[in-house]
Amino acid sequence: MPDSAHTLIAQPDYQRLIDAETWAFIHRTKAAYPPDTAALTIADQRRIYDTMCRAFHTGYPPGVAAHDESVAGVRCRRYLGHGPVVIYLHGGGFVVGGLDSHDDVCAEICAATGLEVLAVDYRLCPEHPHPAAFDDCLAVARATPGSILLVGDSAGGALAAAVAAALSDPRVMGQVLIYPGLGGRGASHRQHAHAPMLTAEDVAFYARIRGADPQDPTAAPLMASHFTGLPPTLALAAECDPLADDAAAYAAHITAAGGRAIALTDTGLVHGHLRARHTVARARASFARVTATLSAMAAGHWHPGDMP
Repeated sequence: MPDSAHTLIAQPDYQRLIDAETWAFIHRTKAAYPPDTAALTIADQRRIYDTMCRAFHTGYPPGVAAHDESVAGVRCRRYLGHGPVVIYLHGGGFVVGGLDSHDDVCAEICAATGLEVLAVDYRLCPEHPHPAAFDDCLAVARATPGSILLVGDSAGGALAAAVAAALSDPRVMGQVLIYPGLGGRGASHRQHAHAPMLTAEDVAFYARIRGADPQDPTAAPLMASHFTGLPPTLALAAECDPLADDAAAYAAHITAAGGRAIALTDTGLVHGHLRARHTVARARASFARVTATLSAMAAGHWHPGDMP
């Protein structure tokens, strides 16, 4: 029998798992953001990422207005609406992205829910290693009056979960984590090590640049010693993603501690599918789940059992 630590895991058949719409999205993304981009300089990575995001930008829905401002000394963009305030923390491996990369995502959350959205332009690595991004996001959350909701995708999901734990505050009415990387090392890291859009090698590359202790719960929320006091949580995983198991592990910890949480896996979707919400039916349904959940959390009547 082979050593269990080295047991081979069957590689997924992505041609079967991923539908034609999603493959079209993958090819379009790779045309703008080639797989070898991580080997380039940080400045080039950011330039290419911003250009790619702009290619997918769909503009603001009618009636949405936004302006930039400083909150707790951190540059932010506020999309006007009513409370509670949705604090949005963008993805990008803690290295790329900013207010423009997720601008239309935030605008559409504002339009779909009517809620005010505050996007945070936290400091990036490697110029500002951990805990700079965490400190910025926590400072903005603390400086935002009244009730809040936390939302983050990918790296932003890790930041949202870490901020929720640091606050442990009933002002946080809920959090939605979209394909978050929470510091776990479940089977998905091996099973989907070579997934389209994000590989295990990519995950390791960005972790090295971040420079955080992998046992530090402010960097890896799954490493926390307890999960009490966390807000109602929806954790969404993409099936074809090395990070897929993190969402389920995190939700399980919260429920075991007596909290309300659920993890859902979006079948056949890949990391970064937020940008596919207008062209891929599965991604459109996932984004609709995000906005519906935020509306329910804001109204105070969300429950994991309500999820399809």
